[in-house]
Amino acid sequence: MKRREVVKGLTVLPLAGAMGNEISKKSKEKSTDEWTPKKVAIPGVYPTTAPLSMCIRSGHLVFVCGIGGWYASRRTEPGDIKVQIHSALTDMKNMLEKAGTSMANVLKVHMTVAEPNKNIAPLNEVYATFFPDPKPVRSYSGASIDQMGRDGILVQVDCIAYID
Repeated sequence: MKRREVVKGLTVLPLAGAMGNEISKKSKEKSTDEWTPKKVAIPGVYPTTAPLSMCIRSGHLVFVCGIGGWYASRRTEPGDIKVQIHSALTDMKNMLEKAGTSMANVLKVHMTVAEPNKNIAPLNEVYATFFPDPKPVRSYSGASIDQMGRDGILVQVDCIAYID
């Protein structure tokens, strides 16, 4: 990056190698204007006791943690996969809006889905209604119901989005 700045500042490009000493001197000096990513925690939509941030903004990117499809403190019955993905994506939407972005700016989604052979098709019906085209890239991992962390949970979803 520093080499480009030196070259951009030249009005006439010197012969190859003529700038070598100048560039090597500058690269040995500690730069005070070097960019380092900063992170800001965006308060979650719901309080949590877990040792994590619900949402982090770093530059123009927003990272949203895994949001489960069912929390007993918010709804008495777990519901089916359609109910749970709707709930998780609604929470995601609210969190993104709180961070200053939207579902339209989501770049990547990852989901963990209980019994994916049974649940992906109905999940996709609801999922498609939350994202405008072009849809974000998506990946998922499958798990058995007893591996989802809590009884009753069928899906967990997280994402990366950008802020205009």
